[in-house]
Amino acid sequence: MNIEEVIKENLLLREENDKLKNELNLTKEHLKKYTAPSSKKLYYEQNKEEIKKKVKEYKEKTNYVVPKEVIKERNKRAYQNFFYNVKNKEKEDQNVLENKKNKYLRYSF
Repeated sequence: MNIEEVIKENLLLREENDKLKNELNLTKEHLKKYTAPSSKKLYYEQNKEEIKKKVKEYKEKTNYVVPKEVIKERNKRAYQNFFYNVKNKEKEDQNVLENKKNKYLRYSF
């Protein structure tokens, strides 16, 4: 390969790289419409009353009622998850304290 061929190849690769970067940026902007939580939050904050109204109308139209058994199961799961998380938090705190204690004992003579 001589220098001219390398320069041409380099220019082609740079152009291709620029095209791909541009395409990537366009794709990211397009995806922000669907994945950006701030935009969703803003939409729901601005249209909160309208959304509540639509949900209420839908429930009335379809006679939607949550069975009491389902409510009990949901509450039970929430209660269990809460205490599971509390216990894990306590274990993590104890592990951190033990690790600090062990480090201190390792280095003290």
